[in-house]
Amino acid sequence: MSPPTMDLDAYRALVSLDVPFRPPAPAPAEEHPALMRSLCAWLREDGTARRLHAELGEHPSLETDERAWLRALLTVRGPEPLPEDFHGAMDRLLQAERRRRPDVHPAGLPRLGLPGTPAAWCTVWQGDITTLAVDAIVNAANSELLGCFRPFHPCIDNAIHVAAGPRLREDCARLMRAQGHPEHTGHAKATRAYNLPSRYVLHTVGPIVRGPLSARHEEALAACYRANLDLATRLHGVRSVALCAISTGVFGFPKVPAAQVALRTVGAWLREQPGALDQVVFNVFGDEDRAAYDTALQEGALDALA
Repeated sequence: MSPPTMDLDAYRALVSLDVPFRPPAPAPAEEHPALMRSLCAWLREDGTARRLHAELGEHPSLETDERAWLRALLTVRGPEPLPEDFHGAMDRLLQAERRRRPDVHPAGLPRLGLPGTPAAWCTVWQGDITTLAVDAIVNAANSELLGCFRPFHPCIDNAIHVAAGPRLREDCARLMRAQGHPEHTGHAKATRAYNLPSRYVLHTVGPIVRGPLSARHEEALAACYRANLDLATRLHGVRSVALCAISTGVFGFPKVPAAQVALRTVGAWLREQPGALDQVVFNVFGDEDRAAYDTALQEGALDALA
């Protein structure tokens, strides 16, 4: 029998979920080169550069791009706590970079369905989830919950950790140490979102599909969506949530059935808990993911939301 997953009330104080993150002022552009040099120098001195060389080999062109080098160093670095001075400098840099990516506010996005129905609260939006100014975004994580350790890997887990900053990995490590075992499929954990425009990140582990899709896979995926929505309602002030296309990347869940499960599950949840949330965004990134939702909607999945 698997050990139980840790409930929100057992860890919310551990990662200060109820304490709003107050980011510092963005670093002005003229400070960026010096900031990046000092941050990279710190990571070279603590041995992270050796880990990166072991991962990528010699990479002279990368070392000439200080920002890319810094990103790669933080990706391969473990969750060992960094000094507050490092975090403060990194936060200033990330806040400046955030200002160059305009926030996307969900209230301006087109909605599905008719006013007055649960579908009116739902949106399918194609774009970068790290720019969404919703209350909480969902991250498709692995069972270790520590983020992606492959430099420049194009997964959502990597993108979210890069934009949020290394505080996010440290919080995830605290959670996992306290839980004492990998995260189970179909559950979710919450952390603050730090340098993202959202306030929380909900980390969930979706099912891995190798071979034919089964009812067991579909139920596990539905459990992920329910767990994230349930968790969102237990966090202070959360009224809007962005759901990524869980398990449809390297986990191998076929995209159209995944979209059908997502739409059907969220529709049922909204009917069962009217008024619990104001808006749910189904976030897709690639054209294939968008096409999968279009197909699912054309095949009648919108009826599940009505």
